[in-house]
Formats: sequence, structure tokens, C-alpha cells
Amino acid sequence: MTQRKLLLTSAGITNEHIRKALVDLLGKPINQSTALFVPTAIYAYPNGGNYAWRSALMDGIQSLGNLGWRKFGILELTALPSLNKDVWLPEIEEADALIVGGGNSFYLSFWMQKSGLFDILPELLEKGKTYVGISAGSMILTHSISFNRKRFEKTGVYYDDEYDEEAPENAGSDKTLHLVDFVIRPHLNSNFVPKLTLENIEKWATRIDVPLYAIDDQTALKVIDGKVEVITEGKWKLFEKSRKAINK
Repeated sequence: MTQRKLLLTSAGITNEHIRKALVDLLGKPINQSTALFVPTAIYAYPNGGNYAWRSALMDGIQSLGNLGWRKFGILELTALPSLNKDVWLPEIEEADALIVGGGNSFYLSFWMQKSGLFDILPELLEKGKTYVGISAGSMILTHSISFNRKRFEKTGVYYDDEYDEEAPENAGSDKTLHLVDFVIRPHLNSNFVPKLTLENIEKWATRIDVPLYAIDDQTALKVIDGKVEVITEGKWKLFEKSRKAINK
């Protein structure tokens, strides 16, 4: 039986340990592997197109397209509903890795559903494809993403108090694939999301009934058939249902 292979990161391939974990999941060197990158989630932010370009093409270890892939392409989910599936599905099926980038998690959920990727991704993973998630791209596979229900009922727009994130009007959803039975709070102790301290995350953990991983930008979760290995050169903590932090 094929193993389901996931690399759930906060900020991508940010250090050598995470890169080695990626190679292990691929089962072969990066220069013998192909990848497709989904930048869609970032377009919900101001200047999102520039961020998508930086993630894919600029130099450095965090630049996904410059990791040395044999072939690297872009999969834009907003284009897929206007195309026949036989135009784009073969490219996804042939790729060794599908990399889903960060951004607005509600917007990503909306377009993963509308594009059809939600429906086909579990089967693709069962066939051995490696999934690499970055921030929202990691959260979308988990048990759930956070949103303010009262605000949603009042405005009809999804909003996340923790990340101060609002979905674009009529283009948001809180649905996740629920391929792992935990949640992730990426960007622990980051400068651009000041709320993401361990003190705050510990409080947020009391609102859910599954384990919560708080991970910083130098940390990733390597998951093979549900078994989690923490890959890190930084800081992380796991809050179990008892809300006790058991590791860091």
C-alpha cells in the first residue's frame, strides 16, 4: 500500500533539515524530481502577485523554484474552472510533489473546492505524490482552521481573530481536507503576526478538541500515514487535549 506523504511547513524549505526531509519523502534527489507550485492563497493579500513571484523564482533556499528541480511549474487554481480537466490534470498526476503556498486560508479553501483539487487530492496522495504545505497550504489539510463564527453570521465573511485575516467577500470557506487529526498554528514568534506567541496559542488551544502544533518558520511536520515527525532548527510546541505543552 502506498504511503501518504506530507511535509507541513510554516514558511517553506527554510533550512537544510527541512530540505533533507523533502528529499526523504520524494524518495529521490530533487534534481530528479518534478514539482507544481500553487500560489493562489497569496493573491488575497495586497501585493500578492509579487509575493507569489518571490516564492517561486527569487534566489535562496526559501525560493521554491530554485531548489534544483528537474522540472518546476505553476498551478493556478483560479484558472482551472474555465478549463477542461484533461488540460491540467495530467500535469498534476505526473508531478512528484505538489507545493501549496501560504496566504489567506479561507481564500485557498474556496479555490481548492471550486477548482476541483479538493476532490482529487486525497486520491493523488494515495498514489504516492508528496504534498508540501506552506502556512495556509499546511493548515488546509488539518482538522480545521479558525474563524469567528459570530462575525461570520453577522457579515457573511469569514474572519480569523488569531491571524487578523478576512476572506475576500464571496470567496471564502472554512472547509479543510481533514487528512490529519490535528491543527497547526504556523509562524510562531514571527514579527509580522505579533499575536502568535506561545501564551496566546495556549489560550487558543483550549477552544479545540484536537492536538495543536505551534511551529515557527524553521520548523516543519513530516507526516507519513499519520505518523508525525517534527523537523526543526527552531521552536515548536505541541498542545495535547489536556492543553499541556509537551515539547519544544
